[in-house]
Amino acid sequence: MSPLDALGLAPMAPDMERVETALRGSVLSSDPFLSDVAGHLISAGGKRLRPALALCSAYAAKGVGPVSDDAITGGVSVELVHLGSLYHDDVIDEAETRRGVPSVNARWSNIVAILAGDYLLARASSLAASLGADVAALLAATIGELCRGQVLELQHLFDADRSVNAYTSAIEGKTAALFATACRVGGMVSAVDDPTLDALTDFGHHLGMCFQIVDDVLDVTGTDESLGKPAGNDILEGVYTLPVIHAMGSSGSGSSSEELRELLGRKIDREQLETARALVTAGDAVDQSIETARGHAADASAVLASTSALDAEVVDGLTRLVDTLVTRQF
Repeated sequence: MSPLDALGLAPMAPDMERVETALRGSVLSSDPFLSDVAGHLISAGGKRLRPALALCSAYAAKGVGPVSDDAITGGVSVELVHLGSLYHDDVIDEAETRRGVPSVNARWSNIVAILAGDYLLARASSLAASLGADVAALLAATIGELCRGQVLELQHLFDADRSVNAYTSAIEGKTAALFATACRVGGMVSAVDDPTLDALTDFGHHLGMCFQIVDDVLDVTGTDESLGKPAGNDILEGVYTLPVIHAMGSSGSGSSSEELRELLGRKIDREQLETARALVTAGDAVDQSIETARGHAADASAVLASTSALDAEVVDGLTRLVDTLVTRQF
């Protein structure tokens, strides 16, 4: 079951079609080349989780039914921020594929990818501004958080002593912030009260943390085919995520922890990468990481359960989404 299927909300499909149409239209330019580059990853598809969360917040506030045009615009704006960050990430990672297609930097160049990513962020900002100063300010702050998280991650490249706290702070910025904003925007355009708005934001934060931790586990345990990108690329690029941090710091794994520490901390080749992945999965590091993800999933569900102002049908759907994201396997 896909994450969006787990929601089980009848209006979601036509509303997501509205998002898709608006998303494609939002990147059109008088320059056909720019339109082609900016729409490259949109055409490749994707989970569209962030706009779906914006829609769900609108449903939760107003009841299940077609959302307003403002909710669609809010969903498109957060997805454009996500896509722009992917263009930049692929340059940083020197990635060759994304979502099963050549990355923009691989197909064209790093310069084109950076400028196209900037264009997507500019379009996102323009759409947010059309929803009011509060939404525009929120999106600007969120883009800043994405940058902060990414910069913090870059400071710890090939750092065998990267701490859990440093990892947590990085993913709060680069992933959870945009999930939280997606939920908050849906509530803002639906004029919910402040306590409900804060609850939706907290839910998005915990869901984003859960999502990123599971993603990082899958990077260690998955395959190129299942991920749509090279498996183990984080380790190869020196980004040591939660399962790797646990594996290197676990006294219970004995010599495998020391072997992993001796292997990492520098550039490795593909053969060494497979050794590293085997060492990470040999002990309980993956289980420890999944347990952390489950903690955030529980917190997300608890926020929903304790917020009486939210539509019950939507709460049930979002709870199913939480369960699907924390247990997903590819």
